[in-house]
Amino acid sequence: MPKDLSIYTRRESEARSYCRSFPTSFNRAKGSEMWDTDGNRYIDFLAGCSSLNYGHNDPDMQAALIEHIQADGITHGLDMHTETKQAFLAAFEDIILKPRNMEYKVMMTGPTGTNAVEAAMKLARKITGRRNIVAFTNGFHGMTMGALSCTGNAGKRAGAGAPLCGTTHMPFEDAFGADVDSLSLIEQMLGNPSSGVDAPAAFIIEPVQGEGGLNAASKEFMQGVARLAKEHGAMLIVDDIQAGCGRTGTFFSFEEMGIEPDMIPLAKSFSGMGLPFAALLLKPEHDIWKPAEHNGTFRGNTHAFVTARVAIEKFWKDDAFQKELAEKSVQLTSGLQAVADEIEGASLKGRGLMQGVDVGGGELAGDICARCFEKGLIIETSGAHDEVVKVLAPLTTSSALLREGLGILLEATREVMSKNKMAAE
Repeated sequence: MPKDLSIYTRRESEARSYCRSFPTSFNRAKGSEMWDTDGNRYIDFLAGCSSLNYGHNDPDMQAALIEHIQADGITHGLDMHTETKQAFLAAFEDIILKPRNMEYKVMMTGPTGTNAVEAAMKLARKITGRRNIVAFTNGFHGMTMGALSCTGNAGKRAGAGAPLCGTTHMPFEDAFGADVDSLSLIEQMLGNPSSGVDAPAAFIIEPVQGEGGLNAASKEFMQGVARLAKEHGAMLIVDDIQAGCGRTGTFFSFEEMGIEPDMIPLAKSFSGMGLPFAALLLKPEHDIWKPAEHNGTFRGNTHAFVTARVAIEKFWKDDAFQKELAEKSVQLTSGLQAVADEIEGASLKGRGLMQGVDVGGGELAGDICARCFEKGLIIETSGAHDEVVKVLAPLTTSSALLREGLGILLEATREVMSKNKMAAE
């Protein structure tokens, strides 16, 4: 292939984004590493925005998928019964749901996370007969119109081209500072018949806000939101699209919080190998859909059923992988603290392997990430002002490679800070 990248500016929409931060052409990837067409190696601390929690081209998933394809296995089956779907559901039931005492139905939605969120919102309104959905500041739930109405980011919302209705945004934990009790404020707003807030059909919340700056809700806050949902006859939707599938240390990000969501949208790493696959988990009593009342041509990805089953069986059949994640989380925290120590006022955000450093401003965070790329590390920013340097390395990243990547991040931070200091002088 030609190395001239002008075809992208000539033919691809201006909506493209990640390629602007990482201006090269990639052609190979394995584990936590990627290579471009010039042979340059990069450590991947982005992982398809947490769609590749198990790394690039896991050999067992790869082999199972190739075997399925070469055996003329089903490629596309709408929502018909297939051997691959049955095997996936059985593994998900036996390895993920039953050990956690989670009694949920699995609804196959369209192939991306926003489709799962749309299904959850639609179902909550159908169940309750209400319209209003309570979402949270800095939340991100997708780019289709319903999910976008629950998303807080002004830039994303501006692309809608139409009014975004039917939602009320409430403050996430510590959104207005630690001295403002967000939960109490929400409770007062919902309890006041003159607040202007309509009775909610649902609350939708991310336990860790991926795009919103790695704001991590406490157990107490999550339990408080669950309590309010129950008191007001609303559904509790816990969006685990980015924080789930092990990213925060357990398969579901809320496992140790003592809550039982009514619905759980899943996507990103749910397929195990970066293939499009999204689903909505819902309590059986809420499964009031009529056949085909919510459907889509690509609900359920047969190839993803193959790789998702392998991912579940390989990484979650016992607690060994979860223990590894706990160890790597400590390593990540230590490495990021060293970065934060280089910047006055910087602080750590997130939890598990979904952590980052709030450096105080988007320009500085962007400069650090750009320098990282020059030095062979792919990493991005998040937050309302893109002020957080966010690490989303594959969960399978070795300790040695994690150390190397964090070393690059530290060096890049020091170089950018030194350059800024010299410019100020």
